[in-house]
Amino acid sequence: MDRLKGKTAIVVGAGSIGPGWGNGKATAVTFARHGAQVFCVDRNLAAAQETAKVIESEGGHATAFAADVAKAAEIEAMVAACLKAYGRIDVLDNNVGIAETGGVVDVAEADWDRVFAVNLKSAYLAMKHVIPVMQTQGGGSIINISSIASIRHLGVSYITYATTKAAMNQLTRSTAVEFAEQNIRVNAILPGLMKTPMVENSAGLAASYAKGDVEAMWRARAAQVPMRKMGDAWDVANAALFLASDESRYVTGIELVVDGGITLKVN
Repeated sequence: MDRLKGKTAIVVGAGSIGPGWGNGKATAVTFARHGAQVFCVDRNLAAAQETAKVIESEGGHATAFAADVAKAAEIEAMVAACLKAYGRIDVLDNNVGIAETGGVVDVAEADWDRVFAVNLKSAYLAMKHVIPVMQTQGGGSIINISSIASIRHLGVSYITYATTKAAMNQLTRSTAVEFAEQNIRVNAILPGLMKTPMVENSAGLAASYAKGDVEAMWRARAAQVPMRKMGDAWDVANAALFLASDESRYVTGIELVVDGGITLKVN
């Protein structure tokens, strides 16, 4: 249980949008359970504090911090606060994402810009300000949470989400090559159809799948997967744990698909 002993991890999007376990919340707790000090960042301070309290209740070390990670000044403040609290940054987990349904004809320009700022600009800004810290330290691990929507059409039109996540994949690959010599690893996780609070609270997804019926949406999504079940936040967290740990010390620039086999299907 000490695969991350001595490491400090920033988890961006460490809160959960509703009851249950989102990817960021589960990842933060998993990192702490394996010995990391976790800097829990979320736009909603109460959500970040809830995650930090879970970690502390289990005997771990965590700090909650509020930031709008689409804003450079708030990212700078996040990095400075983490360094003040823990003195180093070994792991950066970029776990922020929103989904707006609709294709290119349907999506408003303002919604396009907003999704790009939240999903893509946030990862760019976080890496921009964390990588210099990792360079000084002699290395680190960056994990970008993408989606299989970046490589497959899943039957639901959400062009902004798919496009930003596809761009994140290339951002990951290019950055991985650029900083590999400095022992800074950059990898992406591509979750499949997961059962998380973000999906449950997406009215657009529920409408697209099942005319607003959330339970029917769960059934429809599970039926798409070869394993006949959705994944959950712990599946993403365990993948992130591997990429954060020294077990993946020779792994960089990959897209780790966590999807129960759905991307293996023709349709």
